[in-house]
Amino acid sequence: MIAQHYNHPSVVLWGMGNENDWPGDFDSFDKEAIRVFMKELHDLSHRLDNSRLTAIRRCEFCKDIIDVYSPTIWAGWYSRTFRDYREMSDKGFEDATRFFHAEWGGDSHARRHSESDFTAVGNAAKNGDWSESYIVRLFDWHLKEQENMPALTGSAFWTFKDFSTPLRPENPIPYVNQKGVVERDLTPKESYYVFQSYWAKEPVIHIYGHTWPVRWGEKGEKKEVLVYSNCSEAELFVNGVSQGKRKRNSQDFPAAGLRWEVVYRTGANTLHAVGVHKKRRVSDEIVQEYQTEKWGAPSQIALSYIPLDNDTVLIQAGIKDINGMHCLDARAYIEFSLAGDGKLIQNLGTSTGSRKVQAYNGRAYIKAVKTDKIVVYARLLPETGIHASGFISIFARE
Repeated sequence: MIAQHYNHPSVVLWGMGNENDWPGDFDSFDKEAIRVFMKELHDLSHRLDNSRLTAIRRCEFCKDIIDVYSPTIWAGWYSRTFRDYREMSDKGFEDATRFFHAEWGGDSHARRHSESDFTAVGNAAKNGDWSESYIVRLFDWHLKEQENMPALTGSAFWTFKDFSTPLRPENPIPYVNQKGVVERDLTPKESYYVFQSYWAKEPVIHIYGHTWPVRWGEKGEKKEVLVYSNCSEAELFVNGVSQGKRKRNSQDFPAAGLRWEVVYRTGANTLHAVGVHKKRRVSDEIVQEYQTEKWGAPSQIALSYIPLDNDTVLIQAGIKDINGMHCLDARAYIEFSLAGDGKLIQNLGTSTGSRKVQAYNGRAYIKAVKTDKIVVYARLLPETGIHASGFISIFARE
């Protein structure tokens, strides 16, 4: 690696290993043998390149050998809450010459959003909702804390993109590790823009909720609107009416102070945000429905489609109650299939490209290619406890 990438400008550290302290990964687990080998790698790396430091992630019994250490701190995901990140990091600093945090965050199911407050949930990997609403707050907290951690040598984010894995069949997208800030096809999740608001050099602004078509609550209830931006000031407009200006302060959680409590009107609402940074103006706009009607238990699944081009359609499967009301918090697994002269665009490992996928806010999408007549089926998997299925016929002339 060093011989091949010595002149690569992106290389900051040479990694000696990752999680070498898992006994189950070895036929025989010998700490001293691992230490000897780690010292060989460290010394060889410095002989081949004396301009870069060595690093290892999560191997406590080797952290005195290498130059930079990155412990495991999954605050708010696998343990404790994300507000415990600083305390857990301070402990991680102990006996480490240089502390580099290279693995943190959590999974999120693209297009799933929540009106609930999960900020105090512990072990969100098991107890959370995997919503983007939660994960943007987790990332936001970590990033604002990292700005004021003098012992922190540096930070990188793992992992940028969702990726396939032979493990995790129970994930919302089966066999996909969903810790990325973009999906496998590089479609940005909402969390992508949280990082932009801290790390981007050009002015950016993003209203949270581009993939959240319908919010819900009581009539007249105030709802939090988050705007992620690196601009020094931003103003939010709801249905053309200014909600006031806010100054950005990275330590004012969440969204660095760029947040508003607003009242949505029933039906469509247009949100428009404007930011100014060094006399440069940027803006963003979304439209969200607001629903006050309540729904009951999921009992049926309904299909519809939108033509995308001459031979491709976007199929939507919606989970509804007995009265046909959309169940906006439903998370049942949906499985698609197709009959006829066409095919599903599946096995992509994305929220809209998987034959089996957990619903996001009572919906799931998949694309299909048609040449003549096709019939697309969708069913709620039996393990959800709901027996429901539906189909839709699509003809080439449509």
